Amino acid sequence: MGVNMVRITVSGHPGSGTSTLVHGLKERFGWRALNGGDVFRQEAKRRGLSLAAFGELCKQELDVDRQLDAQLQACMTEEGAAEIVESRLAGWWAYRLELPCIRVWLSVENDERARRVANREGLPFEQALEANRTRSAVDAERFSLLYDLQPGDPEAYTHVIDATFLNANEILERVSLALEDHA
Repeated sequence: MGVNMVRITVSGHPGSGTSTLVHGLKERFGWRALNGGDVFRQEAKRRGLSLAAFGELCKQELDVDRQLDAQLQACMTEEGAAEIVESRLAGWWAYRLELPCIRVWLSVENDERARRVANREGLPFEQALEANRTRSAVDAERFSLLYDLQPGDPEAYTHVIDATFLNANEILERVSLALEDHA
C-alpha cells in the first residue's frame, strides 16, 4: 500500500452541505478532492449509460456497487491520494481501512435538507422532501444489504456535526479547527 495522503473524509445525506464544505476546504487549504459521485459518473460514461440507467444497473447488480466502492477505497490508499474524499461511505471506508484522518458526518434535519435541495434544484419543497426520503430509504436498504451498515451510524466518524442551523462558513470553521487539532 502506498503512502496515504487522505486528511479528511466528508459524508452526509443529499442536502447536508458536503459539496459546499469540500469546496471551502479546497479553497482554504489548496487541497485536492475526490468525489465518490464523480467515480459513479465516470463508470456510467465508460459503460455508455445514462446516470439513471447506471443507477438501475447498480440496484439490479450489487457487484457493480461493490466494484465502485472498491475502486474508491483503492483511490483512498494509493500514493498521492486526494487530501479530501467525499462520498456517503467515505468515512466508513477510512474507518475500516484504519486511515489516520478526520472523518466528518454532516447531519441535517430532513426538512432543512429538503429546503436546500429544493432551492438548489428549483423543485417544490414537498417534491424535494419526498425525493430525499425515497433516496435515503433506498440507500439505507442497499448499504445494509451490501455491507451491513448505515452511512450515518456515528461509529465510523471522528466528528458528527449537526449542521441544520449552521451556515457554510460556520461549518468550515468547525471542520478547520478539527483539522488543526488533528495535525
